[in-house]
Amino acid sequence: MKDTASKRQIPDVTWRKADLALLDELRHAESTLPADAPRALISVRLSAVTAETTSPVRQELDLRILARERGFRVVGVARDLNVSATRIPPWKRKELGRWLNERVPEFDVLLFWKMDRFVRRVSDLGVMIEWCSVHRKNLVSKHDVIDLATPVGRAMAEMIGALAELETGGTSTRVASLWEYARSQPDWLVGKPAYGYSTDGTGKLVIDPRARRVLRWCHGAALRGISARRMTAVLIRARIPTGGGGQWTASTLLRRLRNPALMGLRVAQDGNGGVRRSRIVRDPSGLPVPVADPIFTEAEWQELQIALDKRRRSQPHRGAGATEFLGVLLCSDCGTHMTVHKTTAQDRTYAYLRCRNCPSGGLGAPDPEALYRRLAAEVVEVLGSHPVRVREYVPSGRNGAEQSPRWNLAADGETFRDRWDRNGREVMADDLRRAKVVCHVSRTKIPKTRAPEVELALTVPPDVVEGLVIKRDAFPAVFR
Repeated sequence: MKDTASKRQIPDVTWRKADLALLDELRHAESTLPADAPRALISVRLSAVTAETTSPVRQELDLRILARERGFRVVGVARDLNVSATRIPPWKRKELGRWLNERVPEFDVLLFWKMDRFVRRVSDLGVMIEWCSVHRKNLVSKHDVIDLATPVGRAMAEMIGALAELETGGTSTRVASLWEYARSQPDWLVGKPAYGYSTDGTGKLVIDPRARRVLRWCHGAALRGISARRMTAVLIRARIPTGGGGQWTASTLLRRLRNPALMGLRVAQDGNGGVRRSRIVRDPSGLPVPVADPIFTEAEWQELQIALDKRRRSQPHRGAGATEFLGVLLCSDCGTHMTVHKTTAQDRTYAYLRCRNCPSGGLGAPDPEALYRRLAAEVVEVLGSHPVRVREYVPSGRNGAEQSPRWNLAADGETFRDRWDRNGREVMADDLRRAKVVCHVSRTKIPKTRAPEVELALTVPPDVVEGLVIKRDAFPAVFR
């Protein structure tokens, strides 16, 4: 298989004429290799790409030269740029992950420039070593003595991975120390200012006049009992910018109005059960750290919180959550996912489905459970007779046979109707998402009737048979 990447497809980096000439030379050399030459996949990664970036070019050319020296044919290049090796392991990267999960039979050896260009955590390296052992692949580094075909090379890979993780830990410590120092200073050194403030270019926070007028107006509106949703509608109609891109929402506005930074104080974000909240940062003596003039005095900020709390207590409790068929049920009008909303009033709970982009969530579809049953029955009727097939990877040379690695589809006679009867709707939803089967929900208002008429339209793609094939996780939890 030839490396089909063209010069025009190489993203985000600048290739000089000399680089392109060398690339052509190396590709020509590959064309002279024997048909059974080992097939190499090149992995190129960089955390940040700038206009001056040359590292991706250097990585690829160096690895192509290494492939020529080893007699490997390059069959592809996985370029993951602006990707952190600490946060994203190889099997979850956009380019490399696609090769590791979907194109395993197409290569024999994975080439990378240096260990820290490939992984930064020893646990991730351990996963890759185990994966290579199961799938009979090799890892080769340009600048590290790594070859999984030998015990010494395997031990070296594990040792270098441990050093890379230690380096990452040191970097994390330095970043955390910088933040702790910055938070204790009256000047604004790092981070994005809260809504209502901006920097003056000298490390000082100043009040943004337009944002201040918005916040002061919201303060008065809250004291008059106006809801955040109503305030948001006014801001959108007046085309007031949010200061962070996107459109105003009630939750965004409330988060800003509840931020103690509006008193001119330094704050830090806390994660409390996934809820974004800000707390006041205090100095060693326990006093708040002032960083700017206040938009609200402490008394004004406190009365604003009381008004917001009062408004919240007067409203029925509403909650939203995923449907059993999240990603399958879509609104026929706006195309967004349907989610379950629950309203509790007078000790009674009402559940209904809403979408995201229609005004007020569109007409609510009541009784989600009845809708789920209708969808499941239609899915079984349309797709239930298809046989269940599982994709398995067959390495080369299994059982002494001289064969190329390949995918094999195994079936045991079970149908999807059997599978769903045994495992329930959660597994059905997973199968539908994998096969890209969707169901559009339309709601039509009926005169003098509270509940709308709800219709379902199942959309099955032409390649649904291939989409329903079950693909085993190439990196199961036992590896990690």
